Amino acid sequence: MPRRTAPVSELVERAREGDSRAVARLISLVEDESPLLREVMAALSPYAGHAHIVGITGSPGVGKSTSTSALVTAYRATGKRVGVLAVDPSSPFSGGALLGDRVRMQDHATDSGVFIRSMASRGHLGGLAWSTPQALRVLDAAGYDVVLVETVGVGQSEVEIAGMADTTLILLAPGMGDGIQAAKAGILEVGDIYVVNKADRDGVQNVTRDLRHMLALAERPEGAWSPPILKTVASRNEGVDEVVAAIEERLAWMRSNGVLDERRRSRARDEIEAIAMTSLRSRFAHLHGDARLDVLAAKVAEGNTDPYTAADELIAAL
Repeated sequence: MPRRTAPVSELVERAREGDSRAVARLISLVEDESPLLREVMAALSPYAGHAHIVGITGSPGVGKSTSTSALVTAYRATGKRVGVLAVDPSSPFSGGALLGDRVRMQDHATDSGVFIRSMASRGHLGGLAWSTPQALRVLDAAGYDVVLVETVGVGQSEVEIAGMADTTLILLAPGMGDGIQAAKAGILEVGDIYVVNKADRDGVQNVTRDLRHMLALAERPEGAWSPPILKTVASRNEGVDEVVAAIEERLAWMRSNGVLDERRRSRARDEIEAIAMTSLRSRFAHLHGDARLDVLAAKVAEGNTDPYTAADELIAAL
């Protein structure tokens, strides 16, 4: 039998009261692109805009999940509520999150102050799911102080996280050629804090030195944030408190310089544009087999008009 969905107003009220089941149901409505999605976003809007969104990215094997779990522990020690969105590669069979068990984060499974959700990227490039912005709004409105977004390790496209987070952490590790990969991927331009994890391994000084050298070559305007380079052994919680301190320092700097408000406005612009484009694509999809499109296609094929003029006519008709 189909699952009964509680009224949106009830779900939002329960989510605001800390009901993790209500939060999970709201995110499911987002992921499923439910017809209730517009109502959900309208109901959440008055409560959003308070959480500090921290993106965590890096190539596969650097310890993103372990580092995320360690950051959750550190933030919970300060009394803050923490939400985690872990964007996983999609199963080719179900379309669901392939690594959804999140074994490394099971330590927080019984903590009511922590909410962890795996989301499937479903083929979306950039290391994020298409529905990530709306899922972030759910956690923000539900009263989580910090939301950690851990992306899939997909290489150069991961720079997308910088446009969605207030603060972006770039994780690297020795012995993986990460210094070179960082330069190739262009992440030197988007990272706010660089963390060399697995710092108990040989080669950590080389990675740190190379990273510091490349950051020194980057042109930054006067007064811009200078990204720190930190070392951690996340599996032993070593250096994690220093990372949290750097994140909080970054947040204070953004607030005092107006950067936080500008980043959030930019994020809202991107989200509006994405929703508008999706709506337009949906409307164009319905034109397949439409007589107007067939007539214009015939004109272009016969050389009676050009495709740009035909496209303009089609848009005007919409």
